[in-house]
Amino acid sequence: MTPAIKMLERHGATFELLSYEHDPRAAAYGEEAARALSLEPRSVFKTLVARLDDGRLVTGIVPVTAQLDLKALAKSAGARRASMADATEAERATGYVLGGISPLGQKKRLLTFLDESAVSFTVVHVSGGRRGLEIRLAPDDLVRLTSAKLAPLARY
Repeated sequence: MTPAIKMLERHGATFELLSYEHDPRAAAYGEEAARALSLEPRSVFKTLVARLDDGRLVTGIVPVTAQLDLKALAKSAGARRASMADATEAERATGYVLGGISPLGQKKRLLTFLDESAVSFTVVHVSGGRRGLEIRLAPDDLVRLTSAKLAPLARY
């Protein structure tokens, strides 16, 4: 049981776990999850950790079909610039490994931004805290449990 699942249970959230056999050769974890679970790729969201120019680490959540617009993330966070965090610092801050970073139950609660497209779905999918595990939940619950701010973060 991952910290993400424990958090959902602790808060009484409605969710479903979806698992698949992770292929260690997969280059894009979120796209692998969408394909393996036959999910609409735009409903599968990846969790990325970025560093703002003021030193803060933040989480950006975007569809796996898009890239995180770092300029939009920085603006949403009140900073001038953002860059992707180093893998080691992302893992250390969240308590998860790359490809399994969940926006839920992170070791250190980071300021979180969710691409506004999430609210157009009745359910979204995010990492369950390990490679090969996805969580299906309502976007409103994701926003509530992560205190996420909605912003236009996806760049296609």
